[in-house]
Amino acid sequence: MTGISLKGAIADDKLTVLSDAGIIVAEGGIQAIGSFEELRNKHKEIEIHELNGNHVCLPGLIDAHTHICFAGSRAKDYAMRNAGKSYLEIAKAGGGIWDTVTQTRKAPQPTLTKRTQKLANRHLKNGVTTLEVKSGYGLSVAEELKMLRAIKEADSLVAADLIPTCLAAHMLPKDYEGSASGYLAEIAEKLFPILKEEGLTNRIDAFIEESAFSKEVIAPYFQQAKVLGFDITVHADQFSTGGSKVAVDFDAISADHLEASTDIEIALLAKSNVIATALPGASIGLGCSFTPARKLLDAGAALAIASDHNPGSAPMGDLLTQAAILGTFEKLTNAEVLAGITFRAAAALNLQDRGRLKEGLLADFCAFHSGDYREILYSQGNFKPCMVWKNGELAFDKHSH
Repeated sequence: MTGISLKGAIADDKLTVLSDAGIIVAEGGIQAIGSFEELRNKHKEIEIHELNGNHVCLPGLIDAHTHICFAGSRAKDYAMRNAGKSYLEIAKAGGGIWDTVTQTRKAPQPTLTKRTQKLANRHLKNGVTTLEVKSGYGLSVAEELKMLRAIKEADSLVAADLIPTCLAAHMLPKDYEGSASGYLAEIAEKLFPILKEEGLTNRIDAFIEESAFSKEVIAPYFQQAKVLGFDITVHADQFSTGGSKVAVDFDAISADHLEASTDIEIALLAKSNVIATALPGASIGLGCSFTPARKLLDAGAALAIASDHNPGSAPMGDLLTQAAILGTFEKLTNAEVLAGITFRAAAALNLQDRGRLKEGLLADFCAFHSGDYREILYSQGNFKPCMVWKNGELAFDKHSH
């Protein structure tokens, strides 16, 4: 991924492929990359791990948008949706986000920690060495804290890095008696300082949508988050437009979803520094159109691709499969897809220390048993890594499982 720009379209011939290569790792970072023989001759004192047969090595994959901290299941919702029931009908039958909120509130913190740990380890086996994890199924000061503490605890128990995000502005909780602006003011006043105090997250997210929060009501909330030094990210343009403009206005790190974005929003995002994050898992889960990834890239936007792994709209939680499928439908080059799940995804999390195989960056990488990198996306997610390294340590080895 060296030398590839953060924004815009990428031709496959821009990818650098090193043959018979080696990586020198020390203290969790990449010290050097180059010819295996030259590195071995130059560094005779180091411990060598040589892989037999052909392997393709990629930077560790980065999933920049997940909701893997939750309790319960929404299998009933999925069945009803596929049987033709509307969002409103599903909600009336006790489904929707509020169902997950109810289940998550009932779950004690250790249960949420264990569930998050289990799902993070599943992602790791699929090559994901860094994944963002949102709260947002608590929807009160105490319950959001429970979720973010569970995420922090899970992070200490897994090899992958979990990047926490506060999504207390997911929807107006049904049991809140005041207005949307009253709820957001309470969260900003009471929750934000504790997040800073306990080091639970430096990222604030909000769902800007007709069924959630309007762009007008969210403005003071984001202003308060900016004053306190939080990074902003936005659930934008999923069903209706407006969220991406808020993301640009507040200089958000990323605007995620964008399935409803038109040429106006695409041009706006392309001119900004906001990373446009496509969530093909939600399109597959809901049976709706994909993010206009091709148009975004051609306009000059930076495109990341994330799984949106959640119990409602995106239960699959398989980044590589979803990225490959998005590539097929949106006609993305291999380079664009791989950039979208490595260094461009790192940028969507405001992380500069990972996402490329480059001297000075974290030694996060994964190996696939193949002599041709194109086989990875060609298999549409059916071809998984055989080994995954995190901070230079072998974190997963298919052969030992």
